[in-house]
Amino acid sequence: MKLLFISLIAGLFANVTWLGDFNQATTEASKTHKLILINFSGSDWCGPCIRERKEILENEAFINYASDHLVLVRADFPRQKKNQLSKEQTKLNEALADKYNPDGKFPYTILVDEHGKVLKDWDGFPNESPDQFVAQIAGTTPVAN
Repeated sequence: MKLLFISLIAGLFANVTWLGDFNQATTEASKTHKLILINFSGSDWCGPCIRERKEILENEAFINYASDHLVLVRADFPRQKKNQLSKEQTKLNEALADKYNPDGKFPYTILVDEHGKVLKDWDGFPNESPDQFVAQIAGTTPVAN
């Protein structure tokens, strides 16, 4: 019982931050030698995007792994007026999409190294458990340049 309680408390303190600026993410990844996970999402209209966020990206297993091993970037493309992003954030997201998601896939999640080289991608909803998703990321190692 104590172990369960401690696990629950530890899970509450694991925290991840999703950045909106890829340049900031590459700077952080270079300093920490972490990989970058980019998630292209339509947060208020794309059913598979919403499902991916809730079932995988907000899952404790992913959060615990990501907090120590990943720099996270979300490029969101909401459609509802009430959810519109700032013009600056929209420009950042569009520039990132031009580089990594020119076909406009949603959801589309990619893992890149600190230099922006694509190591792995998930086109659509990753039809796997959060633990399997984390295992795929953990099994991906950057190629030496």
